[in-house]
Amino acid sequence: MSLKPPFTEETARSKVKKAQDLWNTRNPENIAQAYTEDCIWRNRSTFLHGHAAIVDFLTAKWEKENNYRLRKELFAFTSNKIAVQFWYEYQDAHDSMKWKRCYGLEDWTFAEDGRMRKRMMSGNDVEIGEKGRWFTDGVDVEDVDIGEAHW
Repeated sequence: MSLKPPFTEETARSKVKKAQDLWNTRNPENIAQAYTEDCIWRNRSTFLHGHAAIVDFLTAKWEKENNYRLRKELFAFTSNKIAVQFWYEYQDAHDSMKWKRCYGLEDWTFAEDGRMRKRMMSGNDVEIGEKGRWFTDGVDVEDVDIGEAHW
């Protein structure tokens, strides 16, 4: 199955899960390869352009966000765009290793070759504590029932 535009519901869902799995590797160099060389990013209030900036950003991200685990779900799609809802949990190395969850949305636009050429992310972090975690050790992020209150 091709994960290049134009997307169907099936290929859009597969593209989202492929991105989820790639990000959960926490390997900035490999992740950057899924984006065009001139990819444009907005991550909250940070604006980036190109592979080197993506690698630098993700390297710093995972120096701060320890024990990162992510889940992404398809929100909507068109022929070359996908909107994603996501949740990830991490321990904040810059805040006494407190557990936090980020809730957010992403807007993706793809080039003809299937790589992302634009990524716009909005997210909010919430302190959750150990007992509030969903993505604990040994739990597959796909097995967590995320209810409507969190959508």
